[in-house]
Amino acid sequence: MNSIKKIALVTGGNRGIGFEICRQLSRHGFIVLLGSRDLPRGEAAAKELQDEGLDVRPVQVDMNDAATFGRLYDLIACDYERLDVLINNAGFVSDWEFSAATVPIEMIRDTFEANFFALVDLTQRLLPLICKSSDGRIVNQSSVLGSLTLHSEPESGLGDPILFAYSASKTAVNAFTVHLATATKDTSIKVNSAHPGDVATDANPSGTLTVEEGARTAVELATLPSDGPSGGKFHRMKSIPW
Repeated sequence: MNSIKKIALVTGGNRGIGFEICRQLSRHGFIVLLGSRDLPRGEAAAKELQDEGLDVRPVQVDMNDAATFGRLYDLIACDYERLDVLINNAGFVSDWEFSAATVPIEMIRDTFEANFFALVDLTQRLLPLICKSSDGRIVNQSSVLGSLTLHSEPESGLGDPILFAYSASKTAVNAFTVHLATATKDTSIKVNSAHPGDVATDANPSGTLTVEEGARTAVELATLPSDGPSGGKFHRMKSIPW
């Protein structure tokens, strides 16, 4: 099926910000593939959005199981022939109580495996399908915590020493964004990093923004016009320093 409607994949789409991104993209007219590590949970989340009249379809994508990447590629290639938008939203954080001086090396490895290596692997595998889109968009969900510039400025407010593993993994994601944007500069593909803001989620219950607000940056970058930016990091289309 070579659908007239645009096709978007959102990883980590069964809850939180990812779930709301799926909702907002579908309201923009996309067919949304709701990616979930656990397919039954993805099916339940998709059913909730389908009950709102939205075209959201569950797919399995486990960032700790690369075999699901290959199966997902085959499904998209067979059913849709292309992918217009990839939003790498799935993420992992566990080092709430550790600084760079104390975080166990195993925790750093696990964090990078889920947040960076798997993200690069999935994106590279799906890139041939994105290249078939007339205006492909890749959005890497990052964080202001990945900004080396802001971490090095005392007045930025990012002076808390914890979350080194998570922050460093997002710095690496930002580097991938810049390099992939350069690698695709002669195509219609646009690659950007998104900072959702301080969103109240299960992992961050003290956040000040709603998931509806937190989803908007990724959706804006997913729906950029042809003259929009590529290779940047944004919150609500305001550039954030690397």
